[in-house]
Amino acid sequence: MLLAHRGISQDFDKTDLKNDTCTAARMLPPTHSYLENTIASMRASFEAGADIVEFDVHPTTDGQFAVFHDWTVDCRTNGHGVTREQSMAYLRTLDIGYGYTADGGRTYPFRGMGVGLMPSLSDVLATFPTGRFLINIKSNDPNEGRLLAAAFRKQPFEASKRLMVYGGDAPIATFRAELPGVKAMSRSTLKRCLISYVAYGWTGIVPSACRNSIIFVPINIAPWLWGWPDRFLDRMASARSAVFAIGPYYGGEFSTGIDTPADFRRLPSGYAGGILTNKIQAVAPEWVRVRQRDTTR
Repeated sequence: MLLAHRGISQDFDKTDLKNDTCTAARMLPPTHSYLENTIASMRASFEAGADIVEFDVHPTTDGQFAVFHDWTVDCRTNGHGVTREQSMAYLRTLDIGYGYTADGGRTYPFRGMGVGLMPSLSDVLATFPTGRFLINIKSNDPNEGRLLAAAFRKQPFEASKRLMVYGGDAPIATFRAELPGVKAMSRSTLKRCLISYVAYGWTGIVPSACRNSIIFVPINIAPWLWGWPDRFLDRMASARSAVFAIGPYYGGEFSTGIDTPADFRRLPSGYAGGILTNKIQAVAPEWVRVRQRDTTR
């Protein structure tokens, strides 16, 4: 499975990246016109070969969920304020391409092109009735887990099989209590899963934190997991969990995706699990070549 993180998006300089860094203001020279977390970006991601698309949500004051990455609208848009303190009606009026610049503010190539392009969660699910998605809760507000569970219940029953959720510890705990059948993960559940499995995975026991979850496996941590890759993948599948290899993790706030040929070379031959990438348009063709290479050996 190929998981397109943020769909097809504009790349940016990741030097000294922090949680509040305005990534639109450090955009690299654009090679395409897609903006993250938009319907067009998601559609292009599926067309490029993504099996699953990841996007971010914030509750709005008029009872919806806005699909948007940032905690505030100040960085990317022509608006101001905390995203979750706005109505969806207001958010639809904003230009989400307003703040993108690759030359320190001399030019803004997407300004005026993103008016009305911020979708709601219901917009996305209605546009892609069979699409598979990983939804990121951006806050640590426990009530947000309850609100998202309520939004899920409004969807057809089959939707729970194609939707997964991750985010802050508090909202994910609430969400899992409300909808225990939907795969969900937080940073703490992932940490407990991997540490516990490293400790006693040799026994064949799958830790409770690894069950019905999403498991991101940094490729530099993977060799420590008992039975990696095939036996580990089989055990997680039997526990109803989805595994995605991601880029190396060195103890900071951020990890990367499987985004380069060098990243692919660190995956075991014949690897059959999921892959998270920030560059689906480049990675999907590379993945096809890797699979063709493995099947001809």
